Amino acid sequence: MADHVVNDVFELEALYGTPGKASLIKVAPQLTPLYRKWIMASRFCVVSTVGPDGTDGSPRGDDGPVVQELDAQTLLLPDWRGNNRIDTLRNIVNDGRISLMFVVPGSDNVIRVNGTAVVSLAPYLLGRFTQNGRQPRSVVVIKITEVYSQCARALIRARLWSSDDESAGLPTIGELLAEQEAGFDGTEYDAEWAGRAAKTMW
Repeated sequence: MADHVVNDVFELEALYGTPGKASLIKVAPQLTPLYRKWIMASRFCVVSTVGPDGTDGSPRGDDGPVVQELDAQTLLLPDWRGNNRIDTLRNIVNDGRISLMFVVPGSDNVIRVNGTAVVSLAPYLLGRFTQNGRQPRSVVVIKITEVYSQCARALIRARLWSSDDESAGLPTIGELLAEQEAGFDGTEYDAEWAGRAAKTMW
């Protein structure tokens, strides 16, 4: 397999050819009116970071816009309750590079943001995200270096928004945990999950 690995960027570019005009003109250095409208319609994004221990991709969701705009070059992402692994936050503290992919149910397009980030505990930022009397423990402040749309082909191929529910038969989280640790009670974990999540959503 090693003799079929591409190790040269020029070889890679020759293989794929020149990108089309739309791929080149779509990049903006900050939020534009239409990019802003799209991102503020998104309740879900995937956050990618990198650190000394490797990379991390983390889903983030909210019941309204998943991020807030501080200004045209700055997005705010609250860190709501999770599993406390803090992989994303740890990476940001060590290496501020960050990428986000915003999706909206029903749309085959994706909007991507690349930039740098810091983890903030500023009270005036935490206060912007108060939910049911609770605030996130931190807010990720993202400085945009580029924002652009992604070709819809991937979501079209995956038929992501089809009406078919394909989740039947998938292993539960409890089953996945029991697979990793002998004696772990996955059935109890699954039975208690909904109630636990309802109390710790924010």
